[in-house]
Amino acid sequence: MLGPLPASPPEAQLSLFQVFALLIVTTAAFSWLNRRFLGLPEHIALLLMGLGAAVALVLVERTVPWLWPVDAVEAMLRRIDFEATLMQGVLAFLLFAAAITIDWQELKRRSLAIALLATIGVALSAVLVAAMLWAVAGVVGVPLSFAWCLVFGALIAPTDPIAVSAALEHVPLPDRLRVDVVGESLFNDGVGVVLFSLALSAATGDGDTGIAVATLEILAEIAGALLLGVVAGFAAVYAFRQIDDYSVEVLISLALAMGGYALADAIGVSGPITVVASGVLIGNLGAPRAMSERTRAYFYGFWRLIDDLLNAALFVLLGLEVLVLHLRMTPLLFGLLAVPVVLIARSATVAATLATLGGWLRFDKGAGVILTWAAVRGAISAALALSVPYGDERELILAATYAVILFSSVVQGLTLERVIRLTTRPPPDDKST
Repeated sequence: MLGPLPASPPEAQLSLFQVFALLIVTTAAFSWLNRRFLGLPEHIALLLMGLGAAVALVLVERTVPWLWPVDAVEAMLRRIDFEATLMQGVLAFLLFAAAITIDWQELKRRSLAIALLATIGVALSAVLVAAMLWAVAGVVGVPLSFAWCLVFGALIAPTDPIAVSAALEHVPLPDRLRVDVVGESLFNDGVGVVLFSLALSAATGDGDTGIAVATLEILAEIAGALLLGVVAGFAAVYAFRQIDDYSVEVLISLALAMGGYALADAIGVSGPITVVASGVLIGNLGAPRAMSERTRAYFYGFWRLIDDLLNAALFVLLGLEVLVLHLRMTPLLFGLLAVPVVLIARSATVAATLATLGGWLRFDKGAGVILTWAAVRGAISAALALSVPYGDERELILAATYAVILFSSVVQGLTLERVIRLTTRPPPDDKST
């Protein structure tokens, strides 16, 4: 997860322990300041504070460079392999923590909508973003090919389960819509990662996979991941039933999240979907039927703490990442153009999905608007963007990704409750789909 440090002064050399200690101390300080003085939703406050700290460091470095060497912090950030840290580490814990809170009965009732949004919807959104951004980039003179626009479309199409859960934590939302939004965000990132890998291979000339082969590859990864997640989940439930020891059972759940993700990655299926499948099974079968009341309290308390800690640290890290961008005017313009393009593509994808399913499923009033506005992007998109090889395209893609993340997390996140109140009515008493 960590690479070698670039050439830098001796004071920039930080140990692994110092890197994470500094991140946790910064996160704790920002969280306290927000609780004490700002009162903003925590993920938004931490993202803005991280961004503010990065901008302040740049300004200090440019005005009084002897006071604070900004390249020391930048060296620390460059040492962290963001893609590996998130996609092969943190994501397993965050997805499992979110999945154990999902109601299986509601998920089953909404499975058709979630499946369509998380698969065909992601692919359609990626293509729409690529086509519109390529056309707009050509008009304003931004040099980016369609293949690289498709790379950006693939990494920005899936909604982020981390950011979505944070945005919805204190927002009133009808049950059906909440399951649609959260369920899609849990499953669509696995599809997005596969699409991103295929698009990046095509853009860099490392692969020539056809559409049919790519589709089969995606379906195979999803099916294999679901099977692995269910098998691992049932094995964990069996283990829970044989003992009543909260420390061992929490440890088993931790092993399930980490081991399932690692095994999925080793055999070539989707790690995120594997973890989600096992988490949903544990949350609906393992915890209520195979754990004592005392163990359940420790189990959910442990995973809530993990979720809060990692979410907070990721949003601070995401804000500080602006230090490594070194943006110029062209990337800034490209980033500003990407925001409305992504919103339009998301709106069109949601509208097409609702129109397709309108005869089979019932959707709450304002579902189209809310599914569009609640599509928050976050650390997963950033991790994929930061894994793009160095070159002119990377700076453009990073700028566009960062602009969309900032807009969706801050603007959409802060206005989501008002949008929901303006567009929905109280959910009906019946539980029909």
